[in-house]
Amino acid sequence: MNKFLEALHDAVLDAGAKNMARNAGFNSHMTLLQRANPNNDDHQLSLPQFLRIVVHLPEQDRRRVLLALSEEFGYGLVAKAVQPAESPMQALLELVTESADVTRAVHDAIADGRINSQEKFTIRREISEVRHSLDVLEESVKVA
Repeated sequence: MNKFLEALHDAVLDAGAKNMARNAGFNSHMTLLQRANPNNDDHQLSLPQFLRIVVHLPEQDRRRVLLALSEEFGYGLVAKAVQPAESPMQALLELVTESADVTRAVHDAIADGRINSQEKFTIRREISEVRHSLDVLEESVKVA
């Protein structure tokens, strides 16, 4: 966990502890620095505190911290590549359409009282498309 804690500490320093502390709701920048310091066993960082920090990090630093955390457990990190729609309204309409497709797939599948493997595949695919539509809507709202 040391690489992860060091990456978090470095990211807090790079982002500016005073502004970060204010934005993340810490009492002072010293409290934030103590919590993020990998060499300070007296002040352990809680999960809610970690999340408050990560949310306020610049994207590059957030990626560095999350990558270090995932590598501690033998995993990698892949960012989602989501293109926003032309407008949030367009993204919302697409989401509603995809949600209706899920409803239709489930309705058709349960018509005979059971769901076979092909129907399960179709339902899962439709659910995946709804998740993607939610990501597009979220990205569209961010850039609006």
